[in-house]
Amino acid sequence: MRAIDAHQHIWDLRRSRYDWLGPALAPINRTFELDEVLPAQRQAGVTGSVLVQADDSAEDTALMLEAAAQHPSVVGVVGYVPLERPEAAAQQLAELRRNPVLVGIRNLIHDQPDPDYLARPDVDEGLGVLADADVAFDLVSVLPRHLELLPGILERHPKLRVVIDHLSKPPIGESDREPWWTLIAEVAQHPQVFAKVSGLYPGADPMQWSTEDIRPFVDRALEVFGPDRLMYGGDWPVSVLAGGYTAVWAGLSPLFEQLAAPDRELLLSGTAIRFYRLDPERLQRAGF
Repeated sequence: MRAIDAHQHIWDLRRSRYDWLGPALAPINRTFELDEVLPAQRQAGVTGSVLVQADDSAEDTALMLEAAAQHPSVVGVVGYVPLERPEAAAQQLAELRRNPVLVGIRNLIHDQPDPDYLARPDVDEGLGVLADADVAFDLVSVLPRHLELLPGILERHPKLRVVIDHLSKPPIGESDREPWWTLIAEVAQHPQVFAKVSGLYPGADPMQWSTEDIRPFVDRALEVFGPDRLMYGGDWPVSVLAGGYTAVWAGLSPLFEQLAAPDRELLLSGTAIRFYRLDPERLQRAGF
């Protein structure tokens, strides 16, 4: 079954700052180009991918758009506009949308020191820009507070389409599943909220995980979202910290294989196609 990787990165340290990288992340503190991961993706049956921003900069977005122009396998790009500067965000978004491969916007809100960053009036106005343009928003939710803020955001912007990256980083390997267990169900009550089965490894030691460690959290996501609002993401090259693309795919595959074929197809490609409204011509060039 062909798959779309709905959460993949590339970065070039010559092109942008990537301040979150550094010696503590030595295995991935280098430039990663798309060609490096393509063999592992083909082996897994992944023929298309959505590139997702890794730096709050125009340069990072430009890098992804260039890769999309060079590689038919790139079926979408989630770029960056400065949500805290709504007028600039609107102008930049209008320019970016001239390219149909641009399918969403993300900001590294999890790197902001203020956990209420998304509730700031200027940022909220920026989210309104996305809602008015009907452009999807990737939410890098890593704190309970990020999920707690989401219902209020959706009340103010009911047309905003949101996908929660990495299932909001559930407490894998920890004894207490709360408040994630309850909060993820609460946000799933909003039909315009989707989520990515991606990046599911412990923060303290990303190498220490197994299929059985992540199974309860994927099962919970399937329970509250259903496969029609979940999508697979390989999270490469961050996944290098957790064993690499092939190891992460091998760990997730048993969870996908337990699904009926129609549900598995949704999680592996159909949901991403529908949520991101991926361009049919690009999908065809990628083998769909």
